[in-house]
Amino acid sequence: MPRETNPLALSCVIGDIIDPFTPTTELRVYIDGVTILNGYRLRQSQVASRPRVEIGGQDFRILHTLVLVDADSPSPGNPYFREYLHWLVTDIPGSTNPSFGNEVVAYEAPQPSMGIHRLVMVVFRQPWRQIVLAPEWRNNFSIRQLSQVYNLGDPVAAFFYHCHRENGTGGRRA
Repeated sequence: MPRETNPLALSCVIGDIIDPFTPTTELRVYIDGVTILNGYRLRQSQVASRPRVEIGGQDFRILHTLVLVDADSPSPGNPYFREYLHWLVTDIPGSTNPSFGNEVVAYEAPQPSMGIHRLVMVVFRQPWRQIVLAPEWRNNFSIRQLSQVYNLGDPVAAFFYHCHRENGTGGRRA
């Protein structure tokens, strides 16, 4: 049996947050001008400002929705706020970034108080320009439900990084 190498599957992002999908759009994430790869470990101060995100593509007419959630809120051992919504942007044209889209929910910096949290960014291709309503609260958001309600289908790209408090050094808890 072949060994799984997809970091999204190894970290249980696929399963906990999204279903298996085939990436079709490039997603690049930068923090302080440095390209961040899946699974990077960052401190709160490094993500105090929203990351710079570039969504691939060559057609400005193709629109995307970007979602950033904390998969482990308030703690990895008891994530009863899973998925805590940190950012939601719609109507992002292909080959641009979220500043060209409609920020439905403003970026809120992660502030994990316990353990190492998985911050998951998911991009969907929108079938058309549409009004997406901001949720009443950020905790217990569901990327799967967002996709279903707004007919977004499967993700076209996903990415995750780990975040922990400034002086945190502990490992993840299952």
